[in-house]
Amino acid sequence: MSVTESGTGSLKTILNGADIDRSLTRIAFEIIEKNQGVADLVVLGIPTRGAELAKRIAHKISAQGIVVPYGIIDITMYRDDLHRQPTRAPSPSQIPGESVDGKNVVLIDDVLYSGRTVRAALDALNDFGRPLTVQLAVLIDRGHRQLPIRADYVGKNLPTAFEEKVRVLTAEHDGTDEVQIGGAR
Repeated sequence: MSVTESGTGSLKTILNGADIDRSLTRIAFEIIEKNQGVADLVVLGIPTRGAELAKRIAHKISAQGIVVPYGIIDITMYRDDLHRQPTRAPSPSQIPGESVDGKNVVLIDDVLYSGRTVRAALDALNDFGRPLTVQLAVLIDRGHRQLPIRADYVGKNLPTAFEEKVRVLTAEHDGTDEVQIGGAR
């Protein structure tokens, strides 16, 4: 793990690209182990960065010779804070096989904080069927839960002050892979 000052003010880099890659590799192997393989497994990412991480995890699992389908589950219309957030256009969910009935679904997100995003994802998931199980993988668990939700797979537990900001940057979206912390939210 590396901790360096970032050029973006008071943000510190907590994880660099190599750290993130190791964390995602470990999560991929933990998913395979916990599910005793990948039969009936579907990996779904929560946009934006969760979807990018889901694709990487699915590719890491597939590199072991086991193909696992992955997709994206958009939660925009299921959020409980739509009235407080800037308008965001929903994007289509991409569910492999169009249904999650009887599947072991692993939801992937970048940061687990209050639990409200995951709650919205669980609500959205209901529109695509009834999964056998739902598991949660996150790159960062920063605490401060407002709902009784916990992750099954965590890249890094990162205790934070309530007012701190955690930023996950991905190469696909931001041009670099980093996790930064600092400043006010």
